Order: sequence, then structure tokens, then C-alpha cells
Amino acid sequence: MSELTDYDKLTPEERTAFDAAAKEREAVEQAALPYTWTQELGDVDIIVPVPQGTRGRDLVVTIAKKKLSVGLKGAEPILSGELCKEIKVEDSTWTVQDSNAIHIHLEKINDQTWWENVLTHHPKIDTKKIEPTNSKLSDLDNETRGMVEKMMFDNAQKQMGKPTSDELKKMEALKKFQAAHPELDFSNAKIS
Repeated sequence: MSELTDYDKLTPEERTAFDAAAKEREAVEQAALPYTWTQELGDVDIIVPVPQGTRGRDLVVTIAKKKLSVGLKGAEPILSGELCKEIKVEDSTWTVQDSNAIHIHLEKINDQTWWENVLTHHPKIDTKKIEPTNSKLSDLDNETRGMVEKMMFDNAQKQMGKPTSDELKKMEALKKFQAAHPELDFSNAKIS
């Protein structure tokens, strides 16, 4: 069922079952990887388990714009391949955590896309199902915050059957015009 039209033909119950099966398959595929990973729009964090007592000098880690390789010296890499998307090498880092894991932090070049996988040859996740963490209004710049607050106000007004901010502005302008021109009769006017 690769066609979107096939999915559209499913009943709500069938869609729920299909989504649950896809999520379960995805979870099994991701659990089989030699690492775990999480992402935000701007970065990817990878945790690679290594033998207890591992130190930085025991590792060979290569982070390039489109390539990642991690392994113990003298052994096959634990993971190696082409990255899903390009990264900012100078802002990406790795550290050893608790002597038993490597934490790799990759900064995305395009910080407005979700990655389907870390390495191109690994199983993909469905990026349409990603639910981003909630951000706070205080995290936004003033212009964006104003737009979001206006959208939230307008949405709340619509749900209550009240006029939106734009409609309120039009009504206020009409009132001012009527007050300035009492000689005009607006009783039969249709305002759109």
C-alpha cells in the first residue's frame, strides 16, 4: 500500500490499524540499529553503546558534511555510511558518556526538515508522523510571536462564533466612518 490513494480509501478503523502496524514495524527496525537517535528540527542526537570502560582514545570517530563513522580502534566500525542530509561539521560534536556510550550531536544544515534516518542505508521513519515538542511563545521573536498570538485569537473567536481580529478592525473602521458622516444612511447597506 504505497499509494496515498489506497490509504485514503481505508476506513478510519483500517487507517488506525495500518498506522499502528507501521509504527510497530518502524519501532522494531529502529530497535535493531546499533544506536538510538532523536532529533529536533535543527539537530540530531545519537547514542552509541560501547563496552564499559571505553575512553575517547579507544575510538575512531569521523564526522564529515555527509558522512559518519564510529568504531573502536582496530575493529570494524559500529556504524559507518552516508548521512541522510548534510550537517554543519564545525558545530557537530561527540563525547563519551559514563564510559559506556558515545553521544554524537549533529547540527543540521537545513534546520527546517526532519530526517528519515541517520545513515541512508538504514531503515526510514515516517517523518509525517513526527510530533514536534511544544515550544513556548516566549521562545519566538516578536514578529513571529505576534503572528502566532493573532492566529490563536482568531481561531478562538471563530470557535465561539465571534468576529476575527480583521473583522473587528473593519467593524471599527465602519463605525468611525459612520460617526464622521451621520448624514449617510447605512441601514440597508450590505457590508462584506
